[in-house]
Formats: sequence, structure tokens, C-alpha cells
Amino acid sequence: MTAAVLIAYYALLCGLALYGVHRLVLLGTLARPRRAPAETPSLQSAEGELPRVTVQLPIYNERLVAGRLLAAAANLDYPAHLLDIQVLDDSTDSTSDLLAAQVGELRAKGLDVHHVRRTERAGYKAGALAEGLRESQGELVAIFDADFVPPPDFLRRTVPYFQRDDVGMVQACWGHINRRSSLLTRAQAALLDGHFLVEHQARARAGRFFNFNGTAGIWRRAAIVGAGNWQHDTLTEDLDLSYRAQLAGWRFVFLPDLIAPAELPPSLTAFKSQQSRWTRGSVQTLRKLGRRILSASEPRATRAEALAHLTSNFCYVMLVALAALFFPALWLRRELLADPLWTRVDLALLLASTGAVALFYLESGRRAARGLVRSLVLLPAVMALGTGLSLHNALAALGGLRQRGGEFVRTPKARDEGSGPVEQTVYVARPSWSTPLEVAFASYLGACLGGAIVTQLWFAVPFLALFCGGFSWVGLGSLAERRFKARPSQPSSQPAVAQAARAA
Repeated sequence: MTAAVLIAYYALLCGLALYGVHRLVLLGTLARPRRAPAETPSLQSAEGELPRVTVQLPIYNERLVAGRLLAAAANLDYPAHLLDIQVLDDSTDSTSDLLAAQVGELRAKGLDVHHVRRTERAGYKAGALAEGLRESQGELVAIFDADFVPPPDFLRRTVPYFQRDDVGMVQACWGHINRRSSLLTRAQAALLDGHFLVEHQARARAGRFFNFNGTAGIWRRAAIVGAGNWQHDTLTEDLDLSYRAQLAGWRFVFLPDLIAPAELPPSLTAFKSQQSRWTRGSVQTLRKLGRRILSASEPRATRAEALAHLTSNFCYVMLVALAALFFPALWLRRELLADPLWTRVDLALLLASTGAVALFYLESGRRAARGLVRSLVLLPAVMALGTGLSLHNALAALGGLRQRGGEFVRTPKARDEGSGPVEQTVYVARPSWSTPLEVAFASYLGACLGGAIVTQLWFAVPFLALFCGGFSWVGLGSLAERRFKARPSQPSSQPAVAQAARAA
């Protein structure tokens, strides 16, 4: 049993260290001198030569934010005769009535806006996008989720890249309307900054595969259709289509300087719901496309990066197992392997994983113009949130191995614009059944932390404190949200588009 514990412990450390090294590789890609940037394309002066664009707005029960999104879409700066907007409305509440009235007002002003309703929510978001595509007229298709506020110049800054015939999709960078609302939203924003400003940017610069993020992007219609259209056998239809399109030869472009403001989930319960869907869907995409990626004719480095991306969610499984074994393994190792060499091995492997994560988010903070001091202050919360989510996301990853597709549970929005009182909402995320496990795990880790202090195993104390703090935050915070639910109220009728864009 002792040998099994120690073997498992070092195997987990090596696995996490390997993914830590992968983060360092991404950072190294960004650190290399960049070639002279190509000239940024601009719209052709003759409007008659511009492509027609369809803007799709998939919406399901979002009465607090749907009007804000539609107003922003109607404000896009693009020739009106070449632009049509589809409100893909699967709502079952008063959202549809509010949207119908707003669509009527916009049509009266001469805008080409269509309110698309389905009799049933077949295929969830992927089904709505596919239905809209069948009825659309655009050569290009821009997509925005309900919590986004696209800037007026979005199309003028993305459409010119499609002058190259091989470009299939252009992705903008997400901004965060309510970044400063709470410690939770600050930590979420930092996590997303790492994804966009390090991962996406490094992969795009190196010519590797990266993904459309489901919103704030624009597709060439031919790329969607040629890659097999939207499919709903995974919970991340965006990731699935991205890889199918790139395997088919389409090139993607990422624009880190084009910011599309969006609302972050203001509650732990909503955030966990979002993370569960993303994690489960990513593993489902791996199951679906893993063999195709391995056998593709792409360069070996491109295939390796794609697999590293799609398998990265298994780090949550390894992290949970490591947290459970950490104190027992170190205690056993001290008794049996007293040579200081083993302490140096532990330290090297832990620094390769946690140290790489710290550098990763410090670099993304620098690129997000947060500054070193603010990034350092926020770093413990970012790492604690990622650690605390590991049990919830580990269960989602294992679920993705077992099941294809599933119910697309959308993330509730609360119209939190970061500059005043949050609109209360009747949209409440489902309680997660992982919460009691998180609280129990936090208690276990608290006992391990106490044991490390009593036995003077000081090496383990900072890591156990991080584990215990993260699981306590996520578990107890989720319990507190279930106990103290906000009272619902009606949303304001006037969307604050300009204010939201400034707050990003």
C-alpha cells in the first residue's frame, strides 16, 4: 500500500508537471521575436464589393440582457443593405415578448431583423444556429451570445480578413463588463485573460489550431457548411466545429486588440454550471475527434498542441487525486525516503506545475495591463479558484468520457454591469451535487493541514493551505448562495450599451 501511494503520488506530480511545461512552451512562443506584422486589412472603399453579413443572436430565456444585445447588434457599423440580424429565440418566458416588440421597432426603422422562433429546442444552441444558417443570406456569419455587447466597429475590423480565401473564422478577444464587481469576477477575468491573451495568442502566432469561443467571432459560411455544419453531439459545439474546420484546411485569425465586452457569471453556482459544460464538452470533442487529429496530415507539432489542448481538462482529475494523496504521501516519504534528494525532487515537480501556472497568469495580467503588483495580489485567488473548481470539473471530465451530448444548460445572467446595483434575476443556476463533496474535501484537507503543522511537515503547509482554501471557497460559497438567494425583480427596460462597453 505504501509503494502504491508513493507511485501514484509521483505519477500525478509528473503528469501535472508535464502540463506545466506545456504552459511554459506557450509562454516561450510569445517571448520569441515576432516577425514584422502584416499590414492590417481594411474594408474596400466600394461598398458594392463587400460581403453580406448575417448576425446571429442565439437566445434562451435571457430577458435581463437580450434587449441590450439586440440594441448593440443593431448599432453595428456596416452598410445596412448588406446586413441582416437573426434573433434565434428559443425562449419559453417573457423574453420572447420583449424581443418581438424590439424587433418590430427596429424593422420600422428599416433594419433587416428577423425574429426566428422554433417549436422545440432540438439540438439546443447548435440546433438554433443550424436552423438560422438555413434561412440566412450572408456569406459571413457573426455570432454573439446574450451576455455580450459587440462594439460598433466589430464588423469593420473583422470582415477585411476574409479577403484571404483560406480564412474561415476570425475571433475577437473577450472583455469583462463586470470584472471589478467581486473577487470572484476578478479571478474569472484573470482566468479568461490567460486563455485569450496567452493560449489563443501563442497558438495563433505559431500557426497551431485554436478554437472559436462560441461568441464574439465571425465565420465564413462555406467553412461552417464544408466542415459538416453545427452538430450537437458535444456540449461545446463551437470547439467541435473549430477543429473540424481546421482539419479541413481552413485558417483562423485571432484579434487580441478587438475587445468584445461580456458579462461574467456573478455567482459561484452559475460559474460552476458554465465550467461544467465547457469541461464536459471539451472531453466529448476529444472522444469525437481524437483519432482524426492523430491521423491528420498536419505537422506533428500542430497535432501535439491540439491533443494537449483537448486533454488539458484531465488535469482536474489529477489535481483532485494529488490533493487527496498529498499529505499521506509526504508523510510516508519522510519516513521511508529520508534522503534530502527526494525533497528536491518534490520541489522541482511542484514548481514545474504550480510555478508554471503562476508565471502563466502573471504574463496574462501583464498583457491585460493589470500591472505586476495587481497581478501578484490577485494570483492567490486565481489559483485558489482553479483548485477549488477541480473536483466539480473532474466529475464533468469523467462524465464527458461516458456520455455524448447531453442537456445544454445555459449560464444565467444577472445584468451585472460593474458600475452599480446588480439587477436581481429569477434565473438561478441549478445547485451542483458536487457541493457537499467539495465541503467534505475541504474538511479533509483542513485536517491534513493541521496534521502537517503538528508533525512539522512545513514543506506541505503552503500547498495544503492552497488546496484547503480553494475547496472551502468554492464549496462553502456555493452553499451560502443556495441559502441566501436574491429576490427577483423586473429588469430595466433601457439597455446600457455605451456604459457596458466603457466598463470593459
